[in-house]
Amino acid sequence: MKGLQIFNDKAVGIDVGSESLHTSIAGDTPKVFGTMTADLYALRDHLVANGVQTVAMEATGIYWLCVFEVLEAAGIEVIMVNGRHVQNVPGRKTDMADCQWLATLHAHGLLRAGFVPEADIRCLQDYMRLRTDHISMAASHVQHMQKALDRMNIKIHEVISSLTGVSGLAIVRAIVGGERDVETLLALCDVQIRRAKAERMRAALQGSWREEHLFALSQALSGWDFYQAQIAQCDARVGQALRARSAQDNGTSEDGGGDTHGPAGCDTGSGNGIATIPVVGIKKKSVKATSQNAPRIADMHPLVVALNGGRDASVLPGLTDYSILQLASEVGTDLARWPTAKHFTAWLGLAPGAHQSGKRRGRQARQRNRAGRIFCTVARSLANSTDKALGGFYRRIRARRGGLLANQALARKIATLYWNVMVKGIQFVEKGLAYYEQKFAQTEQRLLRKLASKHNLVLMPNPLPA
Repeated sequence: MKGLQIFNDKAVGIDVGSESLHTSIAGDTPKVFGTMTADLYALRDHLVANGVQTVAMEATGIYWLCVFEVLEAAGIEVIMVNGRHVQNVPGRKTDMADCQWLATLHAHGLLRAGFVPEADIRCLQDYMRLRTDHISMAASHVQHMQKALDRMNIKIHEVISSLTGVSGLAIVRAIVGGERDVETLLALCDVQIRRAKAERMRAALQGSWREEHLFALSQALSGWDFYQAQIAQCDARVGQALRARSAQDNGTSEDGGGDTHGPAGCDTGSGNGIATIPVVGIKKKSVKATSQNAPRIADMHPLVVALNGGRDASVLPGLTDYSILQLASEVGTDLARWPTAKHFTAWLGLAPGAHQSGKRRGRQARQRNRAGRIFCTVARSLANSTDKALGGFYRRIRARRGGLLANQALARKIATLYWNVMVKGIQFVEKGLAYYEQKFAQTEQRLLRKLASKHNLVLMPNPLPA
């Protein structure tokens, strides 16, 4: 039997763990290294001494990141692979066997590299993911505040739309500060609430002021304030990273020098292929309504446009500067690494995968990654739009297949538009719901005429108005 062609006889496989790194060169006897910094440098020197140019590793948790950075800095090509794609023979799995299996597959060119963004995008990604964690933890403290208020039968969060709005926070802070008078607390509300919901608010502010529940409310408010401060610090770091990236693309630094290092020691790198685009001079457009969780960054829109090489994806329905920043931190700014929009949507997990075994063919659902979930969130914001063509598309699919599939289909369509804007520079023009419904009606009529012709029938227009 003809053997498989070996493309690289120095290919390396590394099985990454929290305490050890099992390394095999071309499937030979593995060598074990630790995971301390000195051990990573020893691994690097071992690979360089053996003339290794490429390494394959499984993306295991966060343990691979430090190894990746050390090897990347040494000029070694590191291929990150999905562990599901390189499963070994069942019942024979060991760390020693895994690294040899990886090295063997890599030597024969049988591994497909996963996506890893460049260093400055990874820096931005760390800030954005940390910020997302803070938002999630702050939300849990809002729930704690609502629970403490419910235990005292104070129902203000059922009268006002948001407990963390201006009126809600003013009332909670006053209660924690010792205020119990209903009229005084009512006076802290917005004038619209006092005008439309005064009686309901008076009833909602009457309850039992139990000491243990007041203590719980105070603790929850302190926790929420703490995470708001953490989020603000993350916003400052994200702003610094965006300005450093913009300064790098312009060939300058924030202080006017030639430093290309980002905030907190994050090296933004060079030669990333991003087109030079000055932040100064970008016309500030009217900003879409954004979530209250959006970063508070001055001149965020021109910074995000500069980050994406001058491509303004906010022209797409549902995409705000915040969602574009989230996407850039996950997929980077060079979407040309995906050959087509179909490759991009498949990687996001928004397109069904093919599954064929013999004569049986079917579809296999893909798991959505973080970027795919962001597109799904954007799609939900367009579900009930009354003037957008994409809103009409969502409702048409929902009527036939249900809301979950309609949301995924709309997310895939938005992702396709996003790829076209970022790669081909296509200018999106919103033609409106009426245009979409007219085109869909024309398509239905064409299909009806084709079906009538097939059965030797003639379609006659209805003379009576519908």
